[in-house]
Amino acid sequence: MNSNFSIEEYSEEYQEQVSKLIIHIQQDEYNIQITKEAQPDLLKIPSFYQVGKGNFWLAKLGGKVIGTISLLDIDNNQVALRKMFVDRSYRGPEFQVAKMLLNKAIDWANDKSLQAIYLGTTPQFRAAHRFYEKNGFIELEREELPSNFPIMKVDKKFYKFTLKKA
Repeated sequence: MNSNFSIEEYSEEYQEQVSKLIIHIQQDEYNIQITKEAQPDLLKIPSFYQVGKGNFWLAKLGGKVIGTISLLDIDNNQVALRKMFVDRSYRGPEFQVAKMLLNKAIDWANDKSLQAIYLGTTPQFRAAHRFYEKNGFIELEREELPSNFPIMKVDKKFYKFTLKKA
């Protein structure tokens, strides 16, 4: 059923849709009181994410953004997975939007010969925890993160995905 949507690299024409999707999920679905202003990366995706070995992708259905994922280059052939969000209407195994986004990011990281993907998430995102674990991410203690990992204020759970050796 996933043939109805596409995964493509971010372009600026989708900035408003991306911000609205992410803020809606954070605030309205999970009651995380974080504003757009507190996430300046949302206003400068190309210069923040699409540099070095990082990138930002969209899942789109027609012209509508239904999901996002990004990899932030944190040096040492490592990246941080950030901004993974999928519209509630398109979550779950029947659509596989999250899986396709994650596969795109992992394929990118392997193509760039990266060593690991790290991520931080909030305790509220329980379904996300299960999703990451089912897809090969191993939970870490905060102290096990690389020193260059950018910890967000809301991050309380951390994961690592080890990439294939080239």
